[in-house]
Amino acid sequence: MPTMMSSPQAVNAAADRVDPVPSETASRHSAEQARQKRQFDKLQKRLRRCVGHAIIDYRMIEEGDKVMVCLSGGKDSYTMLEILRNLQRNAPVSFSLVAVNLDQKQPGFPEHVLPEYLEKLGVDYHILERDTYSVVKEKTPEGKTTCSLCSRLRRGSLYGFAEQIGANKVALGHHREDILETLFLNMFFGGSLKAMPPKLLSDDGKNIVIRPLAYCKEADIAEFARQMAFPIIPCNLCGSQPNLQRQVVKEMLAEWNKKHPGRLESMFRAVTNVAPSQLADRQLFDFAGLEAKQADLMADRIQAFEVGS
Repeated sequence: MPTMMSSPQAVNAAADRVDPVPSETASRHSAEQARQKRQFDKLQKRLRRCVGHAIIDYRMIEEGDKVMVCLSGGKDSYTMLEILRNLQRNAPVSFSLVAVNLDQKQPGFPEHVLPEYLEKLGVDYHILERDTYSVVKEKTPEGKTTCSLCSRLRRGSLYGFAEQIGANKVALGHHREDILETLFLNMFFGGSLKAMPPKLLSDDGKNIVIRPLAYCKEADIAEFARQMAFPIIPCNLCGSQPNLQRQVVKEMLAEWNKKHPGRLESMFRAVTNVAPSQLADRQLFDFAGLEAKQADLMADRIQAFEVGS
């Protein structure tokens, strides 16, 4: 009669001859990882497509451009840099990128984060040091928001530096919601119907500013930044202000979007589909000349009738 295997060696030998079967838990984990990867790929493609369309629609980047990517350390500018780097590798035109961070000397600003991140990526970069923080704190009255002055000082520093390094395009990380928020802020508090254009010429004519994320949803950017694990640097100057009207408008738009899905898409389309004759800006449309235009049209009709008869 054959002897049964009972030693540890015999048991191990028998186990080696059995094909391993993954456990149910491992299988579920693998399926979940595959699902998450598919979702991330779709998100990344959606952002690339939105940026690509904006660049094409507004001719933001052309052959030989040197684009200065303004990197603040927030989710938007990190995402902009990453998407532009990807497009740079695959675009039909050749252009260069240089990342620039404005160190405004805010207390506690982690100066090492961005250089370490950019060096790891191998991205050409500059850290521009300007103590605009002290100027803003000194010039802004108690209880007033710092955003307006801070923004002007920041833009002035960055625009001037772009000229120094020979960058002919300045890329800012404003997205769709930023544009809509600015639209409502100007209507509510500025008495003007204007937002942020995807592309503009600076007042002095020296810089062309582009916003490659203009078509991108903030929620997509936030999720992309989370999954990419960007080393986010919070802004302690503006983000902590309790009387920030932009935050109020942001919450209003978020509530609208929650109750009425698709409303933000419709509003953004409105920004790109303006009918000057249906507004009331006398500089934008010649209301005073309508009678003369009517007379010309009527004269043309009479002449056409006479020729036809």
